[in-house]
Amino acid sequence: MPKTVIVNSTPIIALLGIGQLDILNSLYGDIIIPEAVRDEVSVKDEHALINYSWIKVNAISNVAAKEAFISSLHDGEVEVMILAKEHDADLVIIDDGLARRYAKYQGLTVTGTVGVLCRAKQNGVINSIKPLLDDLCGFGFYISDNVFKEALRLAGE
Repeated sequence: MPKTVIVNSTPIIALLGIGQLDILNSLYGDIIIPEAVRDEVSVKDEHALINYSWIKVNAISNVAAKEAFISSLHDGEVEVMILAKEHDADLVIIDDGLARRYAKYQGLTVTGTVGVLCRAKQNGVINSIKPLLDDLCGFGFYISDNVFKEALRLAGE
């Protein structure tokens, strides 16, 4: 189990939206999110994360790094990468393609929401990923046909 896991808003919103946020806790124990991610998740419901004591909110230390980070990324994505570097994170969970490329370029180990579901199936946390992938799509989470098929293949479904 990775020791330090930093998560962006999209995986949290997506898993929360389908009632499966606890998968993160089952797989990784406590997770860390930066303040910007908390703010993004709480836009529609300020109490969205109130019952999840295993989600730790940390401020980034290097505010200058955020100000110097020139990109088309959202605040949460930038803070996830800065926090991951500051905490020497074992894993970053982020879905946006550009943000994933930046994170990998910085030497971070990256997965996304679909990867989390694949890991959950491998570890016996869930019995099947297909219904959850369908739920995600129904929630408005985009999964390409190739990623959907590959996830099913990896999960043996």
